[in-house]
Amino acid sequence: MVDGDALSPVVLFTYNRVEETERTLKALQDNFLAEDSVLYIFSDGPKNNYDVGEINKVRAILNRLDGFRSVKIFSSDENKGLANSVINGVDEVLKHHDRVIVVEDDLVTSPNFLDFMNQALNFYAEDMKVASVSGFTLPLSNISIQSDYYFGYRASSWGWGTWKKVWQSVDWGLSDVDGFFNDRESRKMFRRGGSDLVKMLSDQLRGNIDSWAIRFCYHQFQNNMVTVYPSVSKARNIGFKKNATHTSGSSRFSTNLESGKKREFLFENAAKFEAVDPDVAKAFRSFFTVRARIKDRLRKYSAYIRGC
Repeated sequence: MVDGDALSPVVLFTYNRVEETERTLKALQDNFLAEDSVLYIFSDGPKNNYDVGEINKVRAILNRLDGFRSVKIFSSDENKGLANSVINGVDEVLKHHDRVIVVEDDLVTSPNFLDFMNQALNFYAEDMKVASVSGFTLPLSNISIQSDYYFGYRASSWGWGTWKKVWQSVDWGLSDVDGFFNDRESRKMFRRGGSDLVKMLSDQLRGNIDSWAIRFCYHQFQNNMVTVYPSVSKARNIGFKKNATHTSGSSRFSTNLESGKKREFLFENAAKFEAVDPDVAKAFRSFFTVRARIKDRLRKYSAYIRGC
Protein backbone atom coordinates (compact mmCIF):
# COMPACT_ATOMS: atom_id res chain seq x y z
CA MET A 1 0.00 0.00 0.00
CA VAL A 2 0.99 3.62 -0.50
CA ASP A 3 1.44 6.19 2.25
CA GLY A 4 -1.22 8.90 2.17
CA ASP A 5 1.29 11.69 1.57
CA ALA A 6 2.56 9.87 -1.55
CA LEU A 7 -0.84 9.39 -3.17
CA SER A 8 -1.57 10.82 -6.61
CA PRO A 9 -4.40 13.35 -6.88
CA VAL A 10 -7.57 12.09 -8.54
CA VAL A 11 -9.15 14.21 -11.28
CA LEU A 12 -12.79 13.77 -12.30
CA PHE A 13 -14.32 15.31 -15.43
CA THR A 14 -18.11 15.74 -15.43
CA TYR A 15 -20.75 17.07 -17.78
CA ASN A 16 -24.50 16.42 -17.78
CA ARG A 17 -24.86 12.77 -16.75
CA VAL A 18 -26.54 12.81 -13.37
CA GLU A 19 -27.06 9.09 -12.71
CA GLU A 20 -23.66 8.08 -14.05
CA THR A 21 -21.90 10.80 -12.04
CA GLU A 22 -23.56 9.57 -8.85
CA ARG A 23 -22.44 6.00 -9.54
CA THR A 24 -18.92 7.12 -10.46
CA LEU A 25 -18.58 9.12 -7.23
CA LYS A 26 -20.05 6.36 -5.06
CA ALA A 27 -17.54 3.87 -6.45
CA LEU A 28 -14.66 6.30 -5.88
CA GLN A 29 -15.83 6.93 -2.33
CA ASP A 30 -15.76 3.17 -1.74
CA ASN A 31 -12.09 2.96 -2.69
CA PHE A 32 -9.81 2.00 0.17
CA LEU A 33 -7.65 5.09 -0.42
CA ALA A 34 -10.45 7.61 -0.98
CA GLU A 35 -10.25 9.30 2.42
CA ASP A 36 -6.52 9.92 1.92
CA SER A 37 -6.86 11.18 -1.67
CA VAL A 38 -7.22 14.73 -2.96
CA LEU A 39 -10.02 15.00 -5.55
CA TYR A 40 -10.14 17.69 -8.24
CA ILE A 41 -13.38 17.99 -10.25
CA PHE A 42 -13.80 19.84 -13.55
CA SER A 43 -17.44 20.47 -14.48
CA ASP A 44 -17.85 21.53 -18.11
CA GLY A 45 -20.40 24.15 -19.16
CA PRO A 46 -23.56 23.62 -21.26
CA LYS A 47 -23.82 23.21 -25.03
CA ASN A 48 -27.52 24.10 -25.01
CA ASN A 49 -30.42 25.09 -22.74
CA TYR A 50 -31.34 21.49 -21.93
CA ASP A 51 -27.86 20.82 -20.58
CA VAL A 52 -28.12 23.71 -18.11
CA GLY A 53 -30.63 21.90 -15.92
CA GLU A 54 -28.75 18.59 -16.00
CA ILE A 55 -25.42 20.25 -15.26
CA ASN A 56 -26.97 22.08 -12.31
CA LYS A 57 -28.17 18.72 -10.95
CA VAL A 58 -24.65 17.32 -11.34
CA ARG A 59 -23.13 20.34 -9.60
CA ALA A 60 -25.58 20.02 -6.71
CA ILE A 61 -24.24 16.47 -6.19
CA LEU A 62 -20.65 17.70 -6.40
CA ASN A 63 -21.22 20.51 -3.89
CA ARG A 64 -22.33 18.12 -1.14
CA LEU A 65 -19.60 15.57 -1.81
CA ASP A 66 -17.45 14.18 0.99
CA GLY A 67 -15.36 11.10 1.69
CA PHE A 68 -12.05 12.42 0.35
CA ARG A 69 -9.07 14.16 1.92
CA SER A 70 -10.17 17.32 0.13
CA VAL A 71 -12.35 18.27 -2.84
CA LYS A 72 -11.69 21.17 -5.20
CA ILE A 73 -14.30 21.95 -7.90
CA PHE A 74 -13.71 23.96 -11.07
CA SER A 75 -16.98 24.89 -12.81
CA SER A 76 -16.92 26.34 -16.32
CA ASP A 77 -19.61 28.70 -17.62
CA GLU A 78 -18.80 27.81 -21.22
CA ASN A 79 -18.60 24.44 -22.94
CA LYS A 80 -14.98 23.52 -23.55
CA GLY A 81 -15.60 20.02 -24.88
CA LEU A 82 -14.02 16.89 -23.50
CA ALA A 83 -10.63 17.20 -25.20
CA ASN A 84 -9.95 20.77 -24.06
CA SER A 85 -11.41 20.06 -20.62
CA VAL A 86 -9.05 17.13 -20.09
CA ILE A 87 -5.95 18.83 -21.49
CA ASN A 88 -6.51 22.08 -19.59
CA GLY A 89 -7.68 20.34 -16.41
CA VAL A 90 -4.74 17.97 -16.22
CA ASP A 91 -2.40 20.89 -17.00
CA GLU A 92 -3.86 22.77 -14.03
CA VAL A 93 -3.50 19.88 -11.60
CA LEU A 94 0.05 19.13 -12.73
CA LYS A 95 1.06 22.65 -11.73
CA HIS A 96 0.88 21.35 -8.16
CA HIS A 97 1.63 17.60 -8.52
CA ASP A 98 4.04 15.40 -10.46
CA ARG A 99 1.50 12.71 -11.40
CA VAL A 100 -2.24 12.34 -11.76
CA ILE A 101 -5.08 9.78 -11.88
CA VAL A 102 -7.96 10.67 -14.22
CA VAL A 103 -11.56 9.45 -14.22
CA GLU A 104 -14.53 10.57 -16.32
CA ASP A 105 -18.16 10.66 -15.20
CA ASP A 106 -19.12 7.30 -16.70
CA LEU A 107 -16.76 4.92 -14.89
CA VAL A 108 -17.36 2.58 -11.98
CA THR A 109 -14.15 1.59 -10.23
CA SER A 110 -13.32 -1.31 -7.94
CA PRO A 111 -12.38 -0.57 -4.29
CA ASN A 112 -8.71 -1.24 -5.10
CA PHE A 113 -8.57 0.94 -8.23
CA LEU A 114 -6.63 3.66 -6.43
CA ASP A 115 -4.32 1.07 -4.86
CA PHE A 116 -3.38 -0.33 -8.27
CA MET A 117 -3.01 3.07 -9.90
CA ASN A 118 -0.87 4.58 -7.14
CA GLN A 119 1.40 1.56 -6.84
CA ALA A 120 1.94 1.43 -10.60
CA LEU A 121 2.52 5.19 -10.87
CA ASN A 122 5.11 5.00 -8.08
CA PHE A 123 6.84 1.90 -9.48
CA TYR A 124 7.15 3.24 -13.05
CA ALA A 125 7.87 6.86 -12.18
CA GLU A 126 11.46 6.63 -13.47
CA ASP A 127 10.85 4.05 -16.23
CA MET A 128 11.26 5.97 -19.48
CA LYS A 129 9.46 3.26 -21.46
CA VAL A 130 6.10 3.70 -19.68
CA ALA A 131 3.80 6.53 -20.79
CA SER A 132 0.74 5.80 -18.69
CA VAL A 133 -1.12 3.41 -16.40
CA SER A 134 -4.64 2.16 -17.11
CA GLY A 135 -7.16 0.96 -14.54
CA PHE A 136 -9.32 -0.53 -17.30
CA THR A 137 -8.58 -3.64 -19.31
CA LEU A 138 -10.36 -5.41 -22.13
CA PRO A 139 -11.81 -8.91 -21.58
CA LEU A 140 -8.97 -10.68 -23.40
CA SER A 141 -10.33 -14.12 -24.30
CA ASN A 142 -8.14 -17.23 -24.42
CA ILE A 143 -5.23 -15.31 -22.91
CA SER A 144 -3.74 -16.29 -19.57
CA ILE A 145 -1.92 -13.47 -17.79
CA GLN A 146 -0.25 -14.74 -14.64
CA SER A 147 0.99 -11.40 -13.30
CA ASP A 148 -0.93 -8.43 -11.89
CA TYR A 149 -0.39 -6.43 -15.08
CA TYR A 150 0.56 -6.51 -18.75
CA PHE A 151 1.96 -3.96 -21.20
CA GLY A 152 0.10 -2.56 -24.21
CA TYR A 153 0.94 -0.37 -27.19
CA ARG A 154 -2.16 1.79 -26.81
CA ALA A 155 -3.09 4.22 -24.04
CA SER A 156 -6.56 3.99 -22.47
CA SER A 157 -8.86 6.88 -21.58
CA TRP A 158 -11.01 4.93 -19.08
CA GLY A 159 -9.44 5.44 -15.66
CA TRP A 160 -5.80 6.25 -16.32
CA GLY A 161 -2.77 7.97 -14.87
CA THR A 162 0.45 9.57 -16.02
CA TRP A 163 3.30 11.82 -14.91
CA LYS A 164 4.00 15.50 -15.46
CA LYS A 165 7.16 14.76 -17.47
CA VAL A 166 5.17 12.66 -19.95
CA TRP A 167 2.10 14.89 -20.18
CA GLN A 168 4.05 18.10 -20.68
CA SER A 169 6.07 16.57 -23.53
CA VAL A 170 2.99 15.80 -25.67
CA ASP A 171 2.70 17.84 -28.87
CA TRP A 172 -1.05 18.51 -28.82
CA GLY A 173 -0.75 20.43 -32.11
CA LEU A 174 0.61 17.34 -33.93
CA SER A 175 3.25 19.41 -35.70
CA ASP A 176 5.29 16.39 -36.86
CA VAL A 177 2.70 14.12 -38.50
CA ASP A 178 3.41 14.83 -42.18
CA GLY A 179 6.33 12.43 -42.25
CA PHE A 180 4.30 9.80 -40.41
CA PHE A 181 1.52 9.65 -43.03
CA ASN A 182 4.11 9.34 -45.78
CA ASP A 183 5.86 6.43 -44.04
CA ARG A 184 4.13 3.08 -44.62
CA GLU A 185 6.18 1.27 -41.98
CA SER A 186 5.35 3.87 -39.33
CA ARG A 187 1.64 3.53 -40.07
CA LYS A 188 1.95 -0.25 -39.79
CA MET A 189 3.73 0.01 -36.44
CA PHE A 190 1.14 2.44 -35.08
CA ARG A 191 -1.60 -0.07 -35.92
CA ARG A 192 -0.09 -2.55 -33.45
CA GLY A 193 -2.39 -0.87 -30.93
CA GLY A 194 -5.46 -1.17 -33.17
CA SER A 195 -6.32 -0.79 -36.84
CA ASP A 196 -8.42 2.30 -36.07
CA LEU A 197 -5.56 4.46 -34.79
CA VAL A 198 -4.28 5.82 -38.11
CA LYS A 199 -7.76 6.85 -39.23
CA MET A 200 -8.47 8.47 -35.86
CA LEU A 201 -5.26 10.47 -36.15
CA SER A 202 -6.26 11.56 -39.66
CA ASP A 203 -9.75 12.48 -38.44
CA GLN A 204 -8.22 14.55 -35.65
CA LEU A 205 -6.09 16.49 -38.13
CA ARG A 206 -9.10 17.10 -40.39
CA GLY A 207 -11.28 18.28 -37.53
CA ASN A 208 -13.70 15.36 -37.83
CA ILE A 209 -13.09 14.42 -34.20
CA ASP A 210 -11.67 16.26 -31.19
CA SER A 211 -9.77 13.76 -29.07
CA TRP A 212 -7.00 14.25 -26.57
CA ALA A 213 -6.58 10.45 -26.41
CA ILE A 214 -5.52 9.85 -30.03
CA ARG A 215 -2.91 12.58 -29.67
CA PHE A 216 -1.61 10.97 -26.49
CA CYS A 217 -1.55 7.55 -28.23
CA TYR A 218 0.46 9.05 -31.09
CA HIS A 219 2.94 10.59 -28.65
CA GLN A 220 3.31 7.22 -26.93
CA PHE A 221 3.96 5.51 -30.28
CA GLN A 222 6.44 8.14 -31.45
CA ASN A 223 8.47 7.66 -28.30
CA ASN A 224 8.30 3.83 -28.31
CA MET A 225 6.49 3.76 -24.99
CA VAL A 226 3.87 1.44 -23.48
CA THR A 227 0.87 1.54 -21.15
CA VAL A 228 0.58 -0.62 -18.03
CA TYR A 229 -2.74 -2.49 -17.84
CA PRO A 230 -4.18 -4.53 -14.96
CA SER A 231 -4.67 -8.23 -15.68
CA VAL A 232 -8.20 -7.88 -14.22
CA SER A 233 -10.06 -4.63 -14.81
CA LYS A 234 -10.32 -2.12 -11.99
CA ALA A 235 -12.72 0.09 -14.00
CA ARG A 236 -15.85 -0.43 -16.08
CA ASN A 237 -17.57 2.02 -18.40
CA ILE A 238 -21.26 2.63 -17.64
CA GLY A 239 -21.83 5.29 -20.31
CA PHE A 240 -23.46 2.99 -22.89
CA LYS A 241 -26.68 4.95 -23.32
CA LYS A 242 -28.35 6.66 -26.25
CA ASN A 243 -27.34 10.10 -25.01
CA ALA A 244 -23.69 9.14 -24.42
CA THR A 245 -21.40 11.31 -26.53
CA HIS A 246 -18.81 8.69 -27.43
CA THR A 247 -20.00 5.21 -26.39
CA SER A 248 -23.74 5.09 -27.11
CA GLY A 249 -25.06 1.57 -27.57
CA SER A 250 -21.64 -0.07 -27.46
CA SER A 251 -20.95 -3.32 -25.66
CA ARG A 252 -17.66 -4.17 -27.37
CA PHE A 253 -15.65 -2.99 -24.39
CA SER A 254 -17.83 -4.42 -21.62
CA THR A 255 -15.55 -6.06 -19.07
CA ASN A 256 -15.76 -7.80 -15.71
CA LEU A 257 -14.91 -5.63 -12.72
CA GLU A 258 -12.58 -7.07 -10.10
CA SER A 259 -14.03 -7.65 -6.64
CA GLY A 260 -11.36 -5.33 -5.28
CA LYS A 261 -10.09 -7.29 -2.28
CA LYS A 262 -6.44 -7.47 -3.38
CA ARG A 263 -4.40 -4.46 -2.29
CA GLU A 264 -0.78 -5.31 -3.05
CA PHE A 265 0.47 -5.56 -6.64
CA LEU A 266 3.77 -6.66 -8.14
CA PHE A 267 5.33 -5.03 -11.22
CA GLU A 268 8.45 -5.44 -13.36
CA ASN A 269 10.55 -2.85 -15.13
CA ALA A 270 9.42 -2.37 -18.74
CA ALA A 271 12.84 -1.28 -20.00
CA LYS A 272 14.54 -4.60 -19.21
CA PHE A 273 12.86 -6.65 -21.94
CA GLU A 274 10.54 -6.60 -24.95
CA ALA A 275 7.59 -5.33 -22.98
CA VAL A 276 4.52 -6.22 -25.04
CA ASP A 277 3.64 -9.90 -25.30
CA PRO A 278 2.74 -10.70 -28.97
CA ASP A 279 -0.21 -12.93 -28.01
CA VAL A 280 -1.62 -10.31 -25.67
CA ALA A 281 -1.15 -7.61 -28.32
CA LYS A 282 -3.01 -9.73 -30.89
CA ALA A 283 -5.92 -10.35 -28.52
CA PHE A 284 -6.01 -6.63 -27.68
CA ARG A 285 -6.07 -5.62 -31.38
CA SER A 286 -9.03 -7.90 -32.06
CA PHE A 287 -11.30 -5.36 -30.31
CA PHE A 288 -10.37 -2.67 -32.86
CA THR A 289 -10.67 -4.55 -36.16
CA VAL A 290 -13.04 -3.43 -38.92
CA ARG A 291 -15.22 -6.45 -38.15
CA ALA A 292 -15.45 -5.52 -34.47
CA ARG A 293 -16.33 -1.94 -35.33
CA ILE A 294 -19.07 -3.03 -37.76
CA LYS A 295 -20.58 -5.25 -35.05
CA ASP A 296 -20.50 -2.26 -32.73
CA ARG A 297 -22.41 -0.11 -35.22
CA LEU A 298 -25.04 -2.82 -35.57
CA ARG A 299 -25.40 -2.98 -31.77
CA LYS A 300 -25.79 0.79 -31.61
CA TYR A 301 -28.44 0.75 -34.33
CA SER A 302 -30.27 -2.07 -32.59
CA ALA A 303 -30.15 -0.19 -29.27
CA TYR A 304 -31.49 2.92 -30.99
CA ILE A 305 -34.38 1.02 -32.57
CA ARG A 306 -35.31 -0.58 -29.24
CA GLY A 307 -35.33 2.84 -27.61
CA CYS A 308 -37.62 4.46 -30.17
